[in-house]
Amino acid sequence: MALIKMRKNDPLLTPLTIGPLVLRNRVMSTSHALGFVNGAMPDDRYKDYHEAKARGGIALTMFGGSASVSPDSGSVFGQIDLNSDAVVPHLAEMAERIHGHGAAAMCQLTHLGGRSHWRADNWLPTIAPSRYREPRHRGFARAMDRADIDRVVRDFGEAGRRCREAGLDGVELHVTSHLIGQFWSPEVNQRTDDFGGSLEKRCRFGLMALEAVREAAGDGMLVGIRMAVGDGEQAALPDEEYAEIARLHDTSGLVDFFNLSHGRIDTEIGLSNYMPGMHLALAPQLAAVGKFKSFLSRPVFHAARINDLATARHAISEGLVDMVGMTRAHIADPEIVAKIEADEEERIRPCVGATYCSWQRRCIHNVSVGNEMTLPHEIAPAERARRVVVVGAGPGGLEAARVAAVRGHHVTVFEAAPEAGGQLRLAARMPRRRDLIGIVDWRVAELGHLGVEIRYNTYAEAEDIEALAPDVVILATGGLPDTLEDTLGEDAPVGSVWELLETLPTPSGDLLFYDAVGTVAGASVAEMLAESGQDMTFVTPDDSFGKEMSYLERPHVKRALYRAGTAIHPDLRLVSCRRSGNRVTARFVNEYTGAETEIEADRLVIERGTYPLDELFFELAPRSRNAGAIDPAAMAAARPQPVAQGAADTFELYRIGDAVSSRDVHAAMLDANRICRAI
Repeated sequence: MALIKMRKNDPLLTPLTIGPLVLRNRVMSTSHALGFVNGAMPDDRYKDYHEAKARGGIALTMFGGSASVSPDSGSVFGQIDLNSDAVVPHLAEMAERIHGHGAAAMCQLTHLGGRSHWRADNWLPTIAPSRYREPRHRGFARAMDRADIDRVVRDFGEAGRRCREAGLDGVELHVTSHLIGQFWSPEVNQRTDDFGGSLEKRCRFGLMALEAVREAAGDGMLVGIRMAVGDGEQAALPDEEYAEIARLHDTSGLVDFFNLSHGRIDTEIGLSNYMPGMHLALAPQLAAVGKFKSFLSRPVFHAARINDLATARHAISEGLVDMVGMTRAHIADPEIVAKIEADEEERIRPCVGATYCSWQRRCIHNVSVGNEMTLPHEIAPAERARRVVVVGAGPGGLEAARVAAVRGHHVTVFEAAPEAGGQLRLAARMPRRRDLIGIVDWRVAELGHLGVEIRYNTYAEAEDIEALAPDVVILATGGLPDTLEDTLGEDAPVGSVWELLETLPTPSGDLLFYDAVGTVAGASVAEMLAESGQDMTFVTPDDSFGKEMSYLERPHVKRALYRAGTAIHPDLRLVSCRRSGNRVTARFVNEYTGAETEIEADRLVIERGTYPLDELFFELAPRSRNAGAIDPAAMAAARPQPVAQGAADTFELYRIGDAVSSRDVHAAMLDANRICRAI
């Protein structure tokens, strides 16, 4: 009874009326560009992705992140092109599919201005209020003349018309660091005509664009703006001016809602704060947005790392926002609202803030995202139940067990350690990455719901597996650290990042860290060491630090290393090392010149991924029906694996994740999901 009462009074489930639109609850997904486009039009992946959120009970899904209204707003991250009528049927299908599940659909309109590059798409010169080079996208933009201003204003209006004709419920104009925001900024806008100088003049272009969209929208479609309430670091526009600008738009009669954020996105540091990941606390912008809302008369939307329901409820119940954006949370689980309504909140797949979606356009642990056509969120039951044995309870093994059990198979998991998690449990020991454990905890809880047995402290041998008479065996045995024994020798005085994470030693002496991979694994360990006070030298054969890590995390990690005084040496490949008394001397070769360098330290630690722990696989392969072989085409399409006719009537054998090759969490779970959907 208490649960039912709470659900009825849940602030997140309260409807909201804005003009002619009634939103069924207070949960939304803000516009973002995952790049699911084909010829700059939303393809079936794009439509399936947003329809899944609507089916899951969300009130509003906004799409078209940075959708371009003009040909010279070149696509640099897979935007929708709104500058021809060819887009209308696509938008109409989006609206129809989203509306079919009771949700509202809106699109974001923008001109990137200098936040693009002349090489993008059409190879047209980019434009800005004044001559400008954006730090992130690096292209020079020319100053707009009056003809450009009038043309782009018309383009905004035409884009609004297309959205209205497609039956969308609303549009928003993106301001922050895009063309309209560049006009607002005295740092970018150096004009001396009617569009530069005073605040009113700097706002003129944006208001003209807004008016054109408002006229095209008519009375039946909402129009809003997505703007910041402050620049944060490296501020170009004072917070007081942001407040003045918001009041100006609030009283203009042109705006139905504000979608508020905080920060700037035209620099590496700015973007990493604007789109916060693990390095920032939950809801880091909410207080600033709530304060700003107090002097606005229009409804306020907001999204920035609001991943959990407690924070979302607080935001609504305290009147800090009117609609709470749980955008990345819905990438992790598009059925959040449905699970709230079903009193199954504990079964919501958590967003762990890994920023994998921003960087790789996928969720780190929901492999259905972007793959809805082959790996739909709803897992179909199997035609007949089979006995499945999974060896290894790391992320890949847990996902294999979960999918197989959801399909109705009888699953047993062997795990050598006393608890699940594998390498991910080690990674979660780092303070900045502790939320990763949510990937493990959610799956362990789901296996509990599904009645799956996990046999901990069990190092599975071939006989243990065969004793269960399995139909299918999945080996998720992972790997062991590669410490370059082939190059340096078995007795080389080196340590691995695993050893560091297992022991979390107190900083002492000086440490030489060699990262031969350039992924988030090595970079995060280096950051942890730097923040602990460890005297460290960081060396990589890559041409830059953190070559294969998210652009939203790299700035925070680099800042920690610079603040700690860490020396960073790129382009150096480790070729040998030796003991020098109680110290280690490592010899490196410059990748470009061949010049040799020696560095001495108390300890040498190496990150070079893992090599497969595959002895069990090669022992079982000859005994299996398929000799352990995987057909790549069938796996990519999540089709059943072909098994040779007349093979031994034993079990099918598959290996996944790092038991195959050193990759990442997402790859391990994708392997698992693809195979187990088809058995």
